[in-house]
Amino acid sequence: MAKILVAIANGFEEIEAVSIIDIARRADIEVVIAGVEDINLIGAHNIQIKADVKIEDVSTEKFDMIVLPGGLPNAFTLAENDIVQRLLKEFKEKNKKIGAICAAPYALHKADVLQGNYTCYPSFEKKIKNDGYQEEENVVTDNNVITSKGPATSIYFALEIIKTLKGEEIYKNIKDGLLA
Repeated sequence: MAKILVAIANGFEEIEAVSIIDIARRADIEVVIAGVEDINLIGAHNIQIKADVKIEDVSTEKFDMIVLPGGLPNAFTLAENDIVQRLLKEFKEKNKKIGAICAAPYALHKADVLQGNYTCYPSFEKKIKNDGYQEEENVVTDNNVITSKGPATSIYFALEIIKTLKGEEIYKNIKDGLLA
């Protein structure tokens, strides 16, 4: 069974986090939510989520992919957290999948794992790099890195994760079931 790590800190974007978790679980992907600051976290719009583990208790060995939802200050916390940054680098070194949406590609940039082409929440490319920014694309896959724009694209981002980890048939079944 495929297994993903979803790392979140206070101020995470709830639509993105829950869409990733929900859609991955619909595809029988095991999801572990890792709290960066604590186990109990509060999203950007005051929705609480209880993480499964603290980020310091995570090992890359157990996961096929790490996924970072956006939201503020979550994205900045992920970009500045030494453990998250180490994990991102380890995922890249081990040729594992990495995903980030909204402002979270900034954390990928800080870890130097962002590939050539990417997308993000408009204006965050100025904090990342203009080179390779795909303004018109909602979801961009470049080698092992998947990025997406923001809350409204979160279902398509999660579906791309499904396609990457579970294949075309399961992707199509989940997509059709969601009416996407």
